[in-house]
Amino acid sequence: MIPTLIYCAGGNPQFDKIALHCGFRLGARLPETIYYELFFADQDWRNPDRASYMTALAKHRPQMATVLDWECPEQLPEVLDWAEEASQYVQQVVIIPKVINHISQLPRSIGNAGVILGYSVPTQYGGTHTPIWEFTGWPVHLLGGSPHTQIRLTSYLNVVSVDGNMTNLMATRHCRFWTNGNGIGNSRYWQQLESGFEGNAPAEAFRRSCQNIAAAWANLHIESPKNP
Repeated sequence: MIPTLIYCAGGNPQFDKIALHCGFRLGARLPETIYYELFFADQDWRNPDRASYMTALAKHRPQMATVLDWECPEQLPEVLDWAEEASQYVQQVVIIPKVINHISQLPRSIGNAGVILGYSVPTQYGGTHTPIWEFTGWPVHLLGGSPHTQIRLTSYLNVVSVDGNMTNLMATRHCRFWTNGNGIGNSRYWQQLESGFEGNAPAEAFRRSCQNIAAAWANLHIESPKNP
């Protein structure tokens, strides 16, 4: 089954519409301006604000939502308390373990919601150092990272959904789009939109990225189908 692809940015209705047209669902770091139906909610792991986050979850009621990152073993009761509250508003709670040898302590469901593990793909912004094999046997949501790194991780994890906004950044800052390694030169994954393009160049670069990402995941599923 192809993972649910989520464009997670918010605040840009034009890009939201493009992503939806290409088969993505929408996510945002709450609180954020939301223009279309929200599927996935994330909280600011660096500056968590539980009250405003839960208020936003109650308003938008997405399918799935992250809770406080689990960054040290003794933090587990607080993480589960966040998850218990969030479970009132979502169908799936995403717990993000950044500890070692403690995932076995997590429940498979909490409240009325199922539990998915969030694997924070290592980037300059953040990431997890929890060994990847500790996620074995769990449904996993990939948080951030490049599209090609996310695709590679499916060889090791039971990936059920992925989110990211790198395509947004590459389009708006550099007019580059993702190509699944089929491009030319050192930036073979991120190709420059041709010079002289007439129209909204960032939007076109973003559209091409979304189309290519959706196609790459579909082809991966055809080439390497997983057992049901």
